[in-house]
This record gives sequence, structure tokens and C-alpha cells, in this order.
Amino acid sequence: MSPPASPSLLLLLPLLLPTAAGGVGLSAGQPANYASAEMSQNGKYDECDLVMTLSAADRCAFVKNTSDCTMEDGFINYLSLAFCLLPPNLTPLTITLCVIWLFFLFVILGLSASKFFCPNLSAISTSLHLTHNVAGVTFLALGNGAPDIFSAISAFSHPHTAGLAVGALFGAGIFVTTVVAGSVALVKPFAVATRPFLRDVIFYMAAVFWTFLMLYRGTTTLGETLGYLGLYVVYVLIVIISAYIYSRQKHLMNASVQNDAPITEFNSSDSSDDDIPILTHARIQQEYESETEYRPLLPYSESTSQILLSSLNPVDNRKWRSKSGCWRVLKVLKTPLEVLLLLCIPVVDPDKEDKNWRRPLNCLHLITAPLACVLTLQSGTYGVYMIQGQFPVWLLTLLLGLFLSAIVFCTTTNDRPPKYHTLFALLGFLVSAVLISAAASEVVSLLHMLGVVLSLSNTVLGLTLLAWGNSIGDCFSDITIARQGYPRMAISACFGGIIFNMLFGVGLGCLVQMVTTHSWGVQFESEGLLTWILAGSLGLSLVLSFVIVPMSRFHLGQTYGIFLLLFYFIFLLVALLTEFGVIRIV
Repeated sequence: MSPPASPSLLLLLPLLLPTAAGGVGLSAGQPANYASAEMSQNGKYDECDLVMTLSAADRCAFVKNTSDCTMEDGFINYLSLAFCLLPPNLTPLTITLCVIWLFFLFVILGLSASKFFCPNLSAISTSLHLTHNVAGVTFLALGNGAPDIFSAISAFSHPHTAGLAVGALFGAGIFVTTVVAGSVALVKPFAVATRPFLRDVIFYMAAVFWTFLMLYRGTTTLGETLGYLGLYVVYVLIVIISAYIYSRQKHLMNASVQNDAPITEFNSSDSSDDDIPILTHARIQQEYESETEYRPLLPYSESTSQILLSSLNPVDNRKWRSKSGCWRVLKVLKTPLEVLLLLCIPVVDPDKEDKNWRRPLNCLHLITAPLACVLTLQSGTYGVYMIQGQFPVWLLTLLLGLFLSAIVFCTTTNDRPPKYHTLFALLGFLVSAVLISAAASEVVSLLHMLGVVLSLSNTVLGLTLLAWGNSIGDCFSDITIARQGYPRMAISACFGGIIFNMLFGVGLGCLVQMVTTHSWGVQFESEGLLTWILAGSLGLSLVLSFVIVPMSRFHLGQTYGIFLLLFYFIFLLVALLTEFGVIRIV
């Protein structure tokens, strides 16, 4: 029996089939004037936008009979929830509840990435003996940009939500390079490292320009997408080569200092950030957010049940007493989610003496982790799949997990991790990636519903809610790092990480859509003037930084920080005025 068909492919089939009415993907029995009205807003071909033009009594039937209103990549059909399950007079309450749920989805994304995805990627890179530079621009950059990348891939899976990906990637780029970088300059004025800064800005400008060309043409091919991804490979090679040259020069200079009587100081002000991993700020964030481990003066052995209970407790009593009230409220909201994630995702920490080995919890992970993957992969499609029509996949996964868990529990001890403990890092990486992807799909589906209900374009939702949600963690962590006296590290993270996010977010998103639709190209649906304002603003901010920073002798002061914040405010104002029709092409 063949595996279930891809939901994304089923979702796109109605869009590919012409109809008798001459529209795109019209359902049988719908009036032909839907097709003409469908193109009325910014040239978009999303028929679901018309639901708000109907009466409240007709909206539920329209949502059920319109293919564009079906988002099969998520667990919940939010449009049916808004128009069918709840009465029209409760629409404000529906929007409020959806915004609260959106907040929790962003918390899930942040927790999964910072506490599970990133540490396991770090453990994998350590076990592979990768250098800091290679790990920083590959594994650790993937961990840092996981929410952005998975959100972009999920948005690109449906042509009508591709604007969310474009808005989020471009919007996050403007937010990080203006608000975050400007805040760092305001908090801690400093002299930026010259060569790494120029390298990152040049590559980011190239990525933005390439993306602009694809949006302008409205299409991209497989070869161009592979070349787009290849641009990041070139960036990685340049980072590695420049770091090697810098370390070699430093070694030769130190050797000459030892041989010569006059002591010559080696100036590394232009290269000292070459050996900083892109995800360094994410690891520091973990140190501030993760619970501090307090060991007793006298060693003692815990029982298996005590180890399990202490491993599932995300709250540290001493840290709780020293934190503010806002931190405690947020911690209370996050605790149930953290406990659920701790039950499903193993974490390996090579820096700890026991590698974070928790025998009862890790054995439990062999049961819960595969189940979590099966029940969340493709929005639970494979979880309900029946083998030969009789045996469910989830039950087979449960039995295999019980078998493996029993073997590991009987062959290991509480105080010493097994030799294969590193494999738990790979398991944790896979499970956290699946959960991040599932949460990202829910975010995209929810934002699509909010866009329909509030009559907002996907692009403006992407550059505001999605971009802010995915970037606010980086904002606080970078500012914290700057206050601790590491502004160069913070500014390096601002520009280095978003290069990976854009190239892989767009590149992998296009590849996934090509595989899903079995085509050799991807069509982009431009949302009109707002898309060009977004791309132009990001390009202009990079060009201005490329010009102003060298003219300031690479010193980022408070004046430059205020300029960046004003730039973002003006951009956001222009974007919103364009969205609401105040600014438009005559």
C-alpha cells in the first residue's frame, strides 16, 4: 500500500487545474464574478481574500468550498474556526485568542531552538571535531536561524503564503540591521571589525539583490536556486579562508615578537571577530536563560525516580528568588511548555562532566521522541496512517520505542553515560527540527487567517508579526551581550546570521515547492508596491551602512544608532501607509 499523498501537493492541485469559469482553482458551483474580483487587490490570486466581502451567513460555506481557504500544513483550520465554529459577533474575541495562541507558538519556537535544537547541534559539531568557524557558519547558524528558516519553508509550500516568507525574511533583515544594530550602538559605542563587517555587508547585499531579481521576474529555476544556495557555500569558504589567514598571520607575528627584542603589538582590530561563531550569542543566551546547576559540597547518589523528577523541573529555586516579577510571570507561562519539550527531546551537553546523561529520562525519550515525530510530521498525516489498513504507525512506533528503552535501561547505569550517548544528540536534533517545523506551519496558517480576517496582505504580516516574533529573541540577547562588553560579537551576529536565514530560507523554500509540485521552477506572486518598498528599504539600509560606517572610521556611536532606529521607524510608517492605500502608484 502506497504512503499517503503529500498534503502540499493535494493543496496545489486545485490551483493547477483550469475551470470552466475561466478562473484559477474555482470550485464547482461558485459564481464567475469571484474570479474577476480575485485579482482586484494588488494582483494577488488568493480567492480566500473575498470571504470578508460576503455576508456573515455566507462566509462559512465559502470557506468550506474554496480551495484557497484550506491550509493543510497545520493542525488547525483557523479559517473554519473563525467563520464556522464561532458566531460572527465574537470575531474580536477570536482575533484576541488567536493572537495569544500566536504568542505561545513563538514561545514554542524560541524554546525549541534555544534550549534543544542549538545545544544538540553544538554537541554534534563538537563530536565531529569541527572548528569554531566551520561550526559557526554551518551547524550553529542553522540552529540560530531555525525559526526563520522553517517559517520560510512552510510559507513557500503554498504560493499564496509566499508573501509571508518574503515579508518575514526581508522584514527581519531590516529589523536586525537597524533596530538591533542601532540598539547595540546606543548601549555600547565601539569600533567594528573592518574586514568581517565589510564581508558580511557585501554578501548580504548580493543576497538581497539576487532575491530582488527573482521577485522582479516572478519566477526562479532549479539551477538558479542551486546557485542561490551556492552563494552561501562561497561565503562559508571565505570565512574559513580568512580565519586561516588571520590565525597564520597572528602566529607569525607572535613568533617574530619572541625573536625580536623590540616588542611589536599585533593589531587585530580588523579581524578579531573572524573566529567568533555566528551562534555565539545564542549560546550566551542559553547561559543566561538556562537554569544554573548547583551541586552540593558532598556527593550523593540520587535514585532513579529522583533523577527523573529533577530532570523534568525547569525552575531553579535560587534563580527564581533573584529574578524580577516579569521574569517570573514569563517563566510560569513557559514552564508547562518546557516540561512537555523536556519529555520529548533529549539534550546532550559535552561541556558537562556527565554529558547531561539522565538515564530514566533518556530512556523515556526513546519512547516519546519517535512518537512526537510521527504525530507531528506532515501535520499528523503519518501518525494516523494504517499499515495494510489494519496496524497504525503510531502503535508500531510505540512498541519499537518500548523495546529500545528497555534495552538501554537494562544495559546502562545512572552515573555514567554510555558510549553511544552522542546518538541522543542526533535524536534531539531531529525531534526539535520536526517540532519547530510543525510550530512554524501553525504560525503561517494562523497569520494567513489573520490576514484574511483583518484584510491585510501576507507581506505586511510577515514584516511585522512574523519578523518581530522570530527576531525579538536575537534583539534582547544581542543587547545583553553588548552590555556585557562584547559589542563586536553582537554586531557580528546581526549581519552574519541573517545571511544564512535569507539564502537558506528562500533557497530551501523554493526547492521544497519544486519537489512538492514536481516542477523545475517556482512562481512568485508579488503583492505590489509593498514588496518593492520592503526590498528597496533593506537594500538602502545596507548601502547606507556600507558607506557611513567606513566614513566614520568603523566607529559605531550613538548618532549612528539613532539614525538606524529612525530609518526603521520611517520604513515601517511607509510600509503601513502603503498597505492601507495612502501611498500607491498613480
